Amino acid sequence: MSEYKHIYLAGGCFWGVEKYLSLIPGVLETEAGYANGSKPGPAYEDVCTGTTGFAETVRVKYDSEKIGLTEILELFYRVIDPTSVNRQGGDIGEQYRTGIYYEDEADQPIISGSLTLLGESLDKPVAIELKKLENFYPAEMYHQKYLDKNPGGYCHIDNRHFASAETYVGKSDSESLKARLTDIQYEVTQRDATEPPFQNEYYNNFEPGIYVDIVDGTPLFVSDDKFESGCGWPSFSRPIDDNLLKTLPDNSFGRKRTEVRSAAADSHLGHVFDDGPESLGGLRYCINSASLRFIPKADMQAQGYGFLLNQFWP
Repeated sequence: MSEYKHIYLAGGCFWGVEKYLSLIPGVLETEAGYANGSKPGPAYEDVCTGTTGFAETVRVKYDSEKIGLTEILELFYRVIDPTSVNRQGGDIGEQYRTGIYYEDEADQPIISGSLTLLGESLDKPVAIELKKLENFYPAEMYHQKYLDKNPGGYCHIDNRHFASAETYVGKSDSESLKARLTDIQYEVTQRDATEPPFQNEYYNNFEPGIYVDIVDGTPLFVSDDKFESGCGWPSFSRPIDDNLLKTLPDNSFGRKRTEVRSAAADSHLGHVFDDGPESLGGLRYCINSASLRFIPKADMQAQGYGFLLNQFWP
């Protein structure tokens, strides 16, 4: 059953951003508007003064069964300068800042992880604002589908990006993902493989820190919930948030098991069993090291995961 979700993206003038996002397969609706400002019901003229705090923003409604939030964000990054402050293309002002505004609290760590990975690929700081949506007001009707009504109208986005959005086939099928991951990481996360026990990176790592999805950087597990199970793979008693994972029946090899996948990137992680320590809740999340990236506690703040420092036990 499809699940419809919303995300709000600010990327400079909303005419081109709205057009581009509307072309992505899995996106159901787009609407230009003004987000996270101080004046109720602002008009375009109010926003242009630069004194209301609003950002020109596009509301995106998408089918999460057809495209994930991580994929939408990565496509969004392609058409903005993520290091520019209050400027995109020839447009300058606070209303043209870049931003990602979310409604669902479960989206916050997914976005944070995505921004962290983006930052690792850049030589300047990421300037994209990440905040919970405070308010959103639809823009005037003449702004809606502006480039459809005015094909030759102003747009700071190169036309080639519109064609690439229409033909997007999904991150898990892209050659870029295969090139970015090692062979074992790709086989585990994309083809449901299992790495050898006792011959993987994190099975005996108990340093304080968090474990994130190797594909999109979503934080999944905390070291305080990791325990030695003797199975030869990393074992955790629980995830950071149940909403970050999804479970599916797995009847392969004539066995009845419960598969664990990441909710955002749909990475195969491993399986969950009910033979964990009773004192920790009774569950054992048996996870492949190849599906994870470990971030030491001392590095979490610098890598954008400081908001999770309160997950550790006193």
